[in-house]
Amino acid sequence: MKNIKIAIIGLGYVGLPLAIEFGKKYDVLGFDINIDRVRELQNGIDRTLEANLAELKTVINQKKGNDIGLSFSSSQSDLKDRTVYIVTVPTPIDAFNNPDLTPLLSASKMVGEALSVGDVVIYESTVYPGCTEEDCMPQLEKSSGLKFNEDFYCGYSPERINPGDKVNTLTKIKKVTSGSTPEIADFVDTLYSSIIDAGTFRASSIKVAEASKAIENSQRDVNISFMNELALIFDRMGIDTNDVIDAAGSKWNFLKYRPGLVGGHCIGVDPYYLVHKAKALGYHPEVISSGRRVNNSIAEHIANKAVKLMIKKGDVIKGAKALILGITFKENCPDIRNTKVVDIYKELKEFGLQIDVYDPWVDAAEVKKEYGIDIISTVDPNKAYNAIVVAVAHQQFKTFDFAKYKNQGAIIYDAKNIVDRNLVDARL
Repeated sequence: MKNIKIAIIGLGYVGLPLAIEFGKKYDVLGFDINIDRVRELQNGIDRTLEANLAELKTVINQKKGNDIGLSFSSSQSDLKDRTVYIVTVPTPIDAFNNPDLTPLLSASKMVGEALSVGDVVIYESTVYPGCTEEDCMPQLEKSSGLKFNEDFYCGYSPERINPGDKVNTLTKIKKVTSGSTPEIADFVDTLYSSIIDAGTFRASSIKVAEASKAIENSQRDVNISFMNELALIFDRMGIDTNDVIDAAGSKWNFLKYRPGLVGGHCIGVDPYYLVHKAKALGYHPEVISSGRRVNNSIAEHIANKAVKLMIKKGDVIKGAKALILGITFKENCPDIRNTKVVDIYKELKEFGLQIDVYDPWVDAAEVKKEYGIDIISTVDPNKAYNAIVVAVAHQQFKTFDFAKYKNQGAIIYDAKNIVDRNLVDARL
């Protein structure tokens, strides 16, 4: 595999770890349209906390005067000399839960303008089956003037990054690969095999690789939605759902999924891509769609339950003070994409509560820009609250003095099952 010059398009949670690993063995350009992001990375700073900073600095320094290593740019002209383009841009949904391919198609247009004969474009962004060949390829052809599978080629290798996970990292997770021709499939597989310690799985086609990613997260979504629906049922029965799961889990083949908020860039989004494609083909997927509806209702359930508990205690709701612990979509990472904690905040706001949100992991300015929510820098020990909602299981919250606030009369709703159950008024 000689003369490989790689460009990683998009330097977020997926692209940066990939750029670092490839940079250890190849000439890699990390590209992002966000100039501030590029400048931070050039200085060895990663606000996503996904990168090993020592490795990042090593591959940056390695590039100086060498044929391998990692450099960064936000200038489109720097893409011209690359031979392999790996696209890792976001694939979000719009306000109506429809796929928003704007970032993906914009990246494809930009890559197409840099393509030369013989180049390979590999997509890692999560999409519906058929998107690479039906949506991205025409854009590449249009902007390059080249012919797909004659002048340039494509591959698809779905990302499997788990934000905040320092055990199951990029190289330790088996990678699905595929290519637009058998020869390119071999090339893509060999390329990823050179950096993935866990090995690769070569899918039979690009569509199969795309579908495999779509069902990975849809399966988790449906499984969690079942537990969430049970939580809604058991709440009406006065039964603790976690006690039920522990009892049922005593059987060897019971899958111990837990109820919870389902947000983030994958599980809360990817099922909609599969639903979209299915509907386009004339089939309405009942199970996937109902799972999404259940999971999207949980934030409202948590907020309503907290208010009911406050009313039962005799609190006046309008003007009551609430503290929400955590706003990221999962614990111990700064990722706020598609977080459902925001829905809890909005629901409590509609009841007239005064709400503080505390999260030691996030960039307060980023939360303000994205959601319009002010994050407090620390919890005032002298301030009393009528309600505390534990929304995220950050490690810092496991030592939080819940007993103090309980003794002051606060109701405590533990959505993450991390608080001493003798102190909580309700758990999800």
